[in-house]
Amino acid sequence: MKVREKIALITGINGQDGSYLAEHLVSLGYQVHGTMRLSSMHNADKMVNLKNVSGKIKIHPCGLTDHLSVYKLISKIKPDECYHLAAASFVSYDFNDELSIISTNFNPTHYLLSAIKELVPSCKFYFSGSSEMFGNTDASPQNEETKFNPRSIYGIAKTSGFYVVRNYREHHGIYACTGITYNHESSRRDFSFVTRKISTGVAKIYLGSADHIELGNIDAVRDWGYAPEYVVAMQKMLNNPKGPTDYVISTGKTNSVKHFLDLAFSTVNLDYKKYLKTNDFFFRPSEKVILRGDSQKIGDDLGWKSEKKIEEIVEEMVFNDIALLKDREKR
Repeated sequence: MKVREKIALITGINGQDGSYLAEHLVSLGYQVHGTMRLSSMHNADKMVNLKNVSGKIKIHPCGLTDHLSVYKLISKIKPDECYHLAAASFVSYDFNDELSIISTNFNPTHYLLSAIKELVPSCKFYFSGSSEMFGNTDASPQNEETKFNPRSIYGIAKTSGFYVVRNYREHHGIYACTGITYNHESSRRDFSFVTRKISTGVAKIYLGSADHIELGNIDAVRDWGYAPEYVVAMQKMLNNPKGPTDYVISTGKTNSVKHFLDLAFSTVNLDYKKYLKTNDFFFRPSEKVILRGDSQKIGDDLGWKSEKKIEEIVEEMVFNDIALLKDREKR
């Protein structure tokens, strides 16, 4: 008898993580559904990350901040696994637009869980947490026992999502868990992130369309991993023999923005010092205690670990952006 293929729902499927996860699940034989904003579905640039799975997945326009839309979506798809990756992911420390950031990041999480509880309680739920939940931490590296102390509205919203996920797991019996992911990069990283700003800036300078790059605090330090590896951890978490368990997903290694910058320019044999301009507008203060993850638990339980080196990630991003810019010039 043929085994029924698993049905997976990915919110924010066209983003960096969503698109890599869609590819991974398709390769494992899943039937994959994803949500996007209706406006994004008619924007070619917003669809480019999904070109490798075009025709193999089903896209649903859905406003995740509307409870009825979420309820109807879950009712229609009845997923076996739900990966909630959609979020307003820009980290702000000035506390502007607080209500929008909180509602966009928290409410959909609650809506999805409540709909799953009512309509398909056997569905397994993954919530994409963030190292920003640790914020002004007093310990480094951070693991699953480290206390949360978020310092940004984004981190506060993610921490709230973590607790609602835990509530549905402990009080409603839903297989629900959170992956506390540290920064993870790739050639699909959004242009608003400093890593993509650097790789794109290097590409423009290399091709002669720019003569400098503007950044803020280049001494800031991050635990940078590789996005395609992190989505593998997500799938493993929803198929965990130990049941629903929260995990830190990280490399355990740190690099400064300055080092990332140096690697990126060195890729095309340039010296970043000749092209860098400091702009206070982009300045982000360094953490008193470094955000560095300890992912030993997921390694021990699920055999997952980060493999790709930062040098390889940076090289991939720079060469990808050079190719993208060259392609645009041909059009």
